[in-house]
Amino acid sequence: MHMMMKRLGFAVVAVLMTLLVTATVFTGRPAAAFAEGANGSVDGYVYVIPVKQEIDSELQRFMERAFAEAHQNKAGLILLTMDTPGGHLTNAEQIGALVESSKIPTAVFIQGKAASAGSYIALNADKIMMTPGSVIGAAALVDGSGKLIEDPKLIGHWSAEMQAAAEANGRNKAIAAGMVEVNAVVEMKEINKTKQKGEIISLTAAEALQVGFSDKTANSLEEALQWLGASPDRLVHVELTFSEKLAAWLTSPVISTLLLFLGIAGVAIELIVPGFGVPGIVGLLSFGLYFFGNYAAGFAKNESLLLFIVGIVLLVCELFIPSFGILGILGSVSLIAGVVTAAYSTSNALVSLSIAFAAALVVVIIFAIVFKRRGVWNRFILKDQLTKDAGYIPAESKESLLHKEGISVTPLRPAGSALIDDERIDVVTDGTFVQANKPIIVVKVEGTRIVVKERKE
Repeated sequence: MHMMMKRLGFAVVAVLMTLLVTATVFTGRPAAAFAEGANGSVDGYVYVIPVKQEIDSELQRFMERAFAEAHQNKAGLILLTMDTPGGHLTNAEQIGALVESSKIPTAVFIQGKAASAGSYIALNADKIMMTPGSVIGAAALVDGSGKLIEDPKLIGHWSAEMQAAAEANGRNKAIAAGMVEVNAVVEMKEINKTKQKGEIISLTAAEALQVGFSDKTANSLEEALQWLGASPDRLVHVELTFSEKLAAWLTSPVISTLLLFLGIAGVAIELIVPGFGVPGIVGLLSFGLYFFGNYAAGFAKNESLLLFIVGIVLLVCELFIPSFGILGILGSVSLIAGVVTAAYSTSNALVSLSIAFAAALVVVIIFAIVFKRRGVWNRFILKDQLTKDAGYIPAESKESLLHKEGISVTPLRPAGSALIDDERIDVVTDGTFVQANKPIIVVKVEGTRIVVKERKE
């Protein structure tokens, strides 16, 4: 009996151990993340990652690198310090998945706003902390102009994502839905509020703490770390690298437009008014920086650069090879395709390209007018002149012979010779035949061509 009980005990322990290991493996997250309570100690370094900009592809790439470093170095905690107005939902979903699937415990410390897409990222973390005066929520979908999007499919998808993130970490999914859906009615008994239709939920730090959308209100990073059980001496602050900062700057709408303007204007001026060199160099450098920024940011691929180079080559060929505009059209299409596909947003790229092209066109026209004598079109204009200085003797004008009379020296059939003012001159008739030694009169002079007819007595 004693042996049976002992074996049964071992079996129970084995089953429990199996279940624990299985839970850890299949959830993809530490089964005991913050299991000792928020005040338990954190083993390993704490990787502090700032989320203090618009959520876009640059931030996504930065976050992917930071999380990879944290996992590679076996960090004990990943802490996101957040103050963001939101951004692109596609990038937010990717970052949210990155946070949710992390095998290292994650926490978010909101130090301002976790609005829109930012709130989604925060809800995917294991713990949320907020400073007094910070807010979370207001995740309704809006377009580029700030107008609410009313597409029910998009709203339904985004609401489901928000609810799933909240529910995965034990938070009220109805409140998460109320942050997205304008027409939802959500009762929040903890703070004696009810969200009505036409409203969007946005919670203060105190309200979020009461409804369970925040786990701690902390006045400083040190206080938040203490509550998490992390040592401030074991922090690793992950920052954007120089290349990441440069890529973010180069891909900003204003700088992208400026680079495209300089690139188009510089190359066009060098092609149309050759000989300067500087515009061409500036143009190529500008295009190079444009593609470098988008390539470093992960937008541009090799195909985009190839399309652009092919476009430039075809446009150059159009200047020297008659193609009835075919090469020019193909070159323009290829160039535009290269520029647009290299950018993150097709619509933004088209707007930047249109502005840059219009501005560059004005500059190129002005430059061509000022330096018209050096224009490439001069290569196709015959400039040689038959001057006396070059040894050419111009033909004398015969206008003075008009209406003068003379005698045909040879038969005019219709060309021949006549004697006018005692000078033998080559003449023609208007097609009629005139015998020799007949009186004639000059009726027309066209340069050196003298037209006569027979004068009747």
